[in-house]
Amino acid sequence: MKIHFIGIGGIGISGLAQYMHFQGHEISGSDIAETIITKKLREIGISVTIPHNASSITDQDLVIHSAIIRPDNPEIVEAKAKGIKVLARREALLQILNTSKVYAVAGAHGKSTTTAILTAIMNGSAIIGAESKAFGSNVRYNEKTDVMLFEADESDGSFINSNPHCAIVINAEPEHMEYYDYNYELFYDSYKTFIKSAPCRVLNAEDPFLSTLINEIDATWLYPSKDITNIEFVLIDDEPHTRFTLKNLGSFDVWGFGKHIALDAALAILAAHESMNIEEIRKKILNFKGIKKRFDIVGSEKDSVIIDDYGHHPTEIKATFESVKEYALLKGFDQITAIWQPHKYSRTIDNLEEFIKCFEGVGELVILPVWSAGESSRDIDFKEKFKKYNLIIADNITRANNTISVIKNKETLKILNKGLIIGFGAGDLTYQIRGTA
Repeated sequence: MKIHFIGIGGIGISGLAQYMHFQGHEISGSDIAETIITKKLREIGISVTIPHNASSITDQDLVIHSAIIRPDNPEIVEAKAKGIKVLARREALLQILNTSKVYAVAGAHGKSTTTAILTAIMNGSAIIGAESKAFGSNVRYNEKTDVMLFEADESDGSFINSNPHCAIVINAEPEHMEYYDYNYELFYDSYKTFIKSAPCRVLNAEDPFLSTLINEIDATWLYPSKDITNIEFVLIDDEPHTRFTLKNLGSFDVWGFGKHIALDAALAILAAHESMNIEEIRKKILNFKGIKKRFDIVGSEKDSVIIDDYGHHPTEIKATFESVKEYALLKGFDQITAIWQPHKYSRTIDNLEEFIKCFEGVGELVILPVWSAGESSRDIDFKEKFKKYNLIIADNITRANNTISVIKNKETLKILNKGLIIGFGAGDLTYQIRGTA
């Protein structure tokens, strides 16, 4: 088929586009701006046009668009005028995954890490919402098996259409509630539908919502507080690893620091154990090398380490920051600097009190302007709200070698080149902190 993807620069849509490309379909796509993702798509032979334009729609058999694309998008209008079938991403999943044995990972936090760990353990194709550093992409294609390791997204309800053989749920914390019209019953019913549609289920028994299903749903239940024991943080070849014991299955080492990493790994192990020998799992989990933008060590010298982290919700930031403190201790650093680029005005305002708490223990906090993600600007008094911290309000950062300059009104406010420096955010901070902005 000839398939055109609108919004192909997004991580989710790009994953589907690559997968269909590897299956032999003729793929094209468009987006509003050039990104690293669109450049990589071109490198593998996918035609990408910038920006959206009706002329991109020619003789395609199908047009698929991301959730944020509006009905008046010129390419959608043109496709409908030409009688070409148009599907939202969530609708397209029903066709794309209908013949696969899907291990679908859902949850507000930890989806990408858990899916990438599962991909390290199991053979199969994979579509992840982040780049796995083990194979340098968010997509892996294996034509020799029908197994699909898939990051299932609740933000647009598409996880319901992922055809799960095994539903793995890390947590069901309310997020992206605008899609569900802030209807919590609808949100939780969607999770229940997703879980019940899978014959195999691996669930976190201590999540507040999932715990209410224990007597209702037959599943492999993980009780993190008692099933995951002997947690310790170790450096293996100077790389961070979490070592833990899982139930009666013995000890495992997984890349990364934190109790949340042990939880993600434990769920992946239990899902894989449905079809795999535990000793093979113990060996293969060492193939996991982390994912890009999650505790991603992007600079390391004797006196300093720079980390890029995608965390943009207070739960994520708090969990990662606890890991940061452990890592700094093992590395012998007594200075931690956090650089935070808030993501979306709505999320920042809705969770402001939790954001204020999640940086406890930081030596210095740099706050950059809110990455709006298309939202209208709203006033937030960061200087007043975060006054308990050693605070710098800045416009941006620049990087040269392992030194970061904090910039305000085009003037350098501070040079950061000592201790552990970590950036949190889902906007363009990732490019600033890597020195590629």
